Amino acid sequence: MDNSSSLTLTMTAYAVVENYKHFQFVVFLLLYLITIALNVQLIALICQNKDLHLPMNVFTSVLSVTEIYGSTALLPATMNLLLSETYEITVKWCKTQIFFLHTYGSAEFCILAVMGYDRYVAICYPLHYHTIMCTSRVSKLVALACIYPVVVFTSFFSLTLQQKVCGHIMPKLYCVNMELVKNSCANIAYISTVGLIILVLFIGPQLLMIVFSYVHIFRVCRKLPKKSQVKAFKTCIPHLLSLANYTIGTFFEIISSRFNMSYIAQEARIFMSLYFIIIPPIANPLLYGLGTQVIRVHVLRIFVKYMNLSARTSKAAVAA
Repeated sequence: MDNSSSLTLTMTAYAVVENYKHFQFVVFLLLYLITIALNVQLIALICQNKDLHLPMNVFTSVLSVTEIYGSTALLPATMNLLLSETYEITVKWCKTQIFFLHTYGSAEFCILAVMGYDRYVAICYPLHYHTIMCTSRVSKLVALACIYPVVVFTSFFSLTLQQKVCGHIMPKLYCVNMELVKNSCANIAYISTVGLIILVLFIGPQLLMIVFSYVHIFRVCRKLPKKSQVKAFKTCIPHLLSLANYTIGTFFEIISSRFNMSYIAQEARIFMSLYFIIIPPIANPLLYGLGTQVIRVHVLRIFVKYMNLSARTSKAAVAA
């Protein structure tokens, strides 16, 4: 019987931040609170205003839910370990964190792919947009973006779960599947090869959807007048920035987990490994909240209303 789940792994990356771990705790706490606040406010704004119930905004809300999911899988556990003395985590909890973080990463990419498809339909078939992106299709796309990562990753992760853990070193601030595989007693080369194949299947469909969408978008935009081209590209800017922001961090994390990156300073490796889980959840609500005109107008209305209310309250206080 495999009792490896009761064993512990030492998170060695925490030793690098030993001298300023309390400062990092405060930073992570602030980042977590900001992430939750920004995403909850964006979700609430979209849900409360019926004129914002458009397909792209529905996908934006789902993206915000995913951001909260990923941040919650990482930051509370990281803050807890920063305050510990041993920096140890049980294998059971490590496997749980791997599941949450990897499904977050895939779900994020799935939703970004669906949002790219939405931009493709909006720009290439503007007259048929609402017919194509009807409520039933939007619901199916959201369900697919949420279910696909869980099903595919679970089928792959089952290989890792079957392996007995022999090592006890996790050279990161959080658990990742490849590092856990390196601690197993199994043939790492075999699991790594299978993992690469499944990784391609994991991200291949989303990548093809994004490439397909933007190839057609650029092709259609080339035929439009200059003014229409600028207008069309403006609607894509938040999505392209979110996609680039997420891809940079994810690509580095995949490379660093599978190849020797010792020539890069460990502090830099730690920062980049956190990038795709910390930066997008904060940047995306700002990109879509301020970068999308319809949402930006509602935000400005709320701000003006709040300022007017504050001014009236101040005048009433002075008069009293």
